[in-house]
Amino acid sequence: MSIISQNNQERKLSNAISSFFSTFHIGNLLRKCNAGKEKGVPVIDIFLYKLCNVFKKASMYMQMKTDSFHESFSKNTYYRFLNSIKTNWLRFTTLLSKAVADTVEPLTSAERVNAFIIDDSTFERTSGKHTELASKIFDHCSMKYKTGYRLMTLGWTDGNTFLPVNSTLLASSKKKNQYCKENTFDGRSIAARRRKLAQMKGTDAMLELLKTAKAAGHKADYVLFDSWFSTPAQILAIKALGYDSIAMIRKSPKIRYSFNGEKLNLNKIYGISKKRRGRSRYLLSVDVTIGDGDEAIPARIVCVRNNKKRKDWIAFISTNVNLEPEEIIRIYGKRWQI
Repeated sequence: MSIISQNNQERKLSNAISSFFSTFHIGNLLRKCNAGKEKGVPVIDIFLYKLCNVFKKASMYMQMKTDSFHESFSKNTYYRFLNSIKTNWLRFTTLLSKAVADTVEPLTSAERVNAFIIDDSTFERTSGKHTELASKIFDHCSMKYKTGYRLMTLGWTDGNTFLPVNSTLLASSKKKNQYCKENTFDGRSIAARRRKLAQMKGTDAMLELLKTAKAAGHKADYVLFDSWFSTPAQILAIKALGYDSIAMIRKSPKIRYSFNGEKLNLNKIYGISKKRRGRSRYLLSVDVTIGDGDEAIPARIVCVRNNKKRKDWIAFISTNVNLEPEEIIRIYGKRWQI
């Protein structure tokens, strides 16, 4: 009886994924991203099998061990598909998320704000010193060095739904911190470009992910990110792409903003400005200028009480000076749960 129930569940899962493939034309998207075969088993069948295994938490290896693998393709065909250096998976996930976002967006209120969210996390490989581009990276959560990569992810949200747009694994940009070197490919190929992207600095890789999303037709009002990426140069670069930024900013003495005709750091601006009294949601809101000369843009800094640490405060910056301080806090806080 349990075997029959399990087969029914697998059939329902396969039907649901097949319906998703049909709705969003996954076969066409795979062809656009160079994931094709000249003959033999169609690529869509292999991809369907792979996706079903993700939801079943199964693997081809265990299925072969237990004699439950009954697909029409061989193990070599499966792994050649996964390891193909011609498939542009970065473009595939970007195009797929665009198709899903176009379906979701009309279902929500026109007053909602659409935004890109960028963040990175540690992708640890404890036994991965022989994995290509595996590196010694610093984990800011545990404050220790680990073996693996940084996983940078770009997502799209309307405040209720979150869709991953694209992502990239980042190795250390310093050769001395890389345990295993990359394989060599023609510099014009997709494989070479992905390896080049993996060895970029995080700030540069962030801009590449945004450019890929913009080229695919993704639309967003703001780009949200934390203080790790919120340097003036990065904010100016995002503005040049046509997006406004809302970000948490560092209290660094080296980062300065133009305020009342002077170049001051955040702590100086906070110290000389008058704070709001009482139980206001924010302590301070001031208009500043980022950059110099023709590249300078206006911005608004909002300082907020830090509920986790008494007598402490955190600061946010928005390149849309028409937003009220409460709106800046709402947009950033709802998506980052501050």
